[in-house]
Amino acid sequence: MKTLVCVLLGLLLLLQFRLWFGDGSIQEVSRLRTEAESSREEVSRLSVRNRALAAEVADLKRGLDAIEERARADLGMINQGETFYQFVLEAGEEGRLEFAPSDESGTGESSVNE
Repeated sequence: MKTLVCVLLGLLLLLQFRLWFGDGSIQEVSRLRTEAESSREEVSRLSVRNRALAAEVADLKRGLDAIEERARADLGMINQGETFYQFVLEAGEEGRLEFAPSDESGTGESSVNE
């Protein structure tokens, strides 16, 4: 009878060890749940980004307005007859803006007041 109790107690300890520290343990399941949640958040964030990019691609395929807007924002392009203004922060003055109007030649280049 003593041997049977010792064997059963040893088996119980072995199963408890596997439950807490072995493959499929509580710690591993908790870690996997955390990883799954972070993966879901990443997929959600990327899905929103993909929808925005798909909408932008559709706009660019559809008309010239989106292309013009993109060229203005990314490349700094201006139309003929427009005046280009560039606002530059002076060194050491973070809250105050200085600006200089562009030259009137239509090239769109500007100088910075110093």
